[in-house]
Amino acid sequence: MVCSLTTRLYGGDLIKPILQVALDLLELDRAIQIALEAADGGADWIEAGTPLIKSEGMDAVRELKKALPAKKIVADMKTVDTGAMEVEMAAKAGANIVAILASSDDSTVHDALRAARKYGVEVMVDLLGSPDPVTRSREMEALGVDYICVHVGIDQQMMGRRAIDFLDEILGHVKIPVAVAGGIDAPSAAEAIAAGASIVIVGGSVARSPDVTASGRKIREAMDRAHEGVIRRERKSMDEEMFEIFREVSTPNISDAMHRKGAMRDVLPINPGQKIVGRAVTVQTFEGDWAKSVEAIDLAGPEDVIVIYNGSRYVSCWGGLATQSCKIKGVAGVVIDGAVRDLDEIREMGYPIFASSITPMAGEPKGMGEINAEITCGGLSVRPGDLIVGDDSGVVVIPRERGYEIARRAKEVEKTESRLREEILRGRTLSEVANLKRWEKK
Repeated sequence: MVCSLTTRLYGGDLIKPILQVALDLLELDRAIQIALEAADGGADWIEAGTPLIKSEGMDAVRELKKALPAKKIVADMKTVDTGAMEVEMAAKAGANIVAILASSDDSTVHDALRAARKYGVEVMVDLLGSPDPVTRSREMEALGVDYICVHVGIDQQMMGRRAIDFLDEILGHVKIPVAVAGGIDAPSAAEAIAAGASIVIVGGSVARSPDVTASGRKIREAMDRAHEGVIRRERKSMDEEMFEIFREVSTPNISDAMHRKGAMRDVLPINPGQKIVGRAVTVQTFEGDWAKSVEAIDLAGPEDVIVIYNGSRYVSCWGGLATQSCKIKGVAGVVIDGAVRDLDEIREMGYPIFASSITPMAGEPKGMGEINAEITCGGLSVRPGDLIVGDDSGVVVIPRERGYEIARRAKEVEKTESRLREEILRGRTLSEVANLKRWEKK
């Protein structure tokens, strides 16, 4: 079995757990700078990630080895065919370890191992996408690979899967060192080492941090202190995690995560500086009729946002009294495709309301319309239970069935922007950081 604090590698040497930082970027110059900072933060191995290799080719491996000759360089080739050729390419470029996929045919693995032994490199097999990871990890060990990687990919992470959750299954069945990758942070790194992993592979939580060195050091320290006793964290429910993330990220982050979609048109904050996050309670009304808008308050709760289609920009369906009622009830906020009035009262209450216009005029409570039907608001379809997030940039609508996924993707957007912002603060322009000219469509 693999020891939880130190790992016996080939040759009988005992070493500390290994921190591997994955560089899943597109630009080589940025990758090298981040690699240098990660090394200062305690990274043992540096990975040329698959996106970087696809973007820059074997130059990614060559330049990383040149910049950090004392570090082991991992080439994440994700090989599924031509095993010998791809291992040879990576080895000659300076890689010390080459990653291939467990879903490869055995003949590909055999060929990769022959090339690895010829050129003095090691082979790591990635279980990403393997239908039976336990059986396949045993088979890979029998074939002679050097490392097994328990990996949950980014798209799987967005759906709530965590590598740490099925690490134990693999550790009990192989004796070679096991790596873990996929959404790892400092606490989960400590969990992984305490469970028996030998290698922790960290991507975005270090490589996209504004302070790569400090983030790497935090994870390194957590790994080194794993022996002090790690209690697995009680995981939040997906709903709890989703709401927490939506409260942290901006509506532009969310829209970017939805491929520049999801933003309402002409619906802006009436009370700037207030944010809303909640599930939609929808209201369809007609010009001058505010009955259903007010009745919806009775149905809404603390994690709800009342979303109203009013039918007019000139006759209000909402005002100060409705706002006070909503605030006392604890409703998260209100979004109106239409007019609102009593602006001074609303601002004094500090309550989050988003609307498309302001007017002093109200109509009559006739009771026409419907609550919790699918409506159109701000040019978007909104169903009961869809997620609504509003801030000073506007309002976005997230389909209820994709809420958790979009929250996680928005968090990744925020991480990327944080790193880009740091590089701009160091003196580079946005076009330089984004390498715009290179990526313009030809």
